[in-house]
Amino acid sequence: MKDLGELKYFLGIEFSKTTEGILMNKRKYALGLVSELGLAGCKPTFTPLEFNHQLTSTMFDKCIGKNVNAEDRPLSDCGKYQRVVGRLLYLTMTRPDTTFVVQVLSQYMHSPKQSHMEATIKVVRYIKGIAGLGLFMPSKKCSESIALCDSNWGACVESRKSLTGYEIKFGNAMIS
Repeated sequence: MKDLGELKYFLGIEFSKTTEGILMNKRKYALGLVSELGLAGCKPTFTPLEFNHQLTSTMFDKCIGKNVNAEDRPLSDCGKYQRVVGRLLYLTMTRPDTTFVVQVLSQYMHSPKQSHMEATIKVVRYIKGIAGLGLFMPSKKCSESIALCDSNWGACVESRKSLTGYEIKFGNAMIS
């Protein structure tokens, strides 16, 4: 067996060890996604999704009689949207700040519209702004558990179902 030294990179996750703890991120993967979409020269955004931004499916638009305009037409190539959302899903393992918006975007994988792709591009621009953000595991021994939750009553425009989210921390490190 051979000692390869301190862990730096494993299974696509970068590890940075300091006296305060260990930071795990996918900076290289995130920047690869940004460059793949040709967004390396664009300005980053500071939020992954606009406040009160409502995305709807093409089926819902037909049910309510909404006219399909040129700006919000269904995408002719669903594959690109599906690949980008899939890559964003993989990135959420170390980026819990994007989990909600990626969950919303993944609901439209079967029939995405132009507005869905624009929202996806905004998420990638957000990731570009803070590509090195990740999970931090502190080195201080703390056995305190914290659980937080939040809900949004009737948040889904199409089904009027509520959304609930939660976060569980153990020793200031997010575990779920």
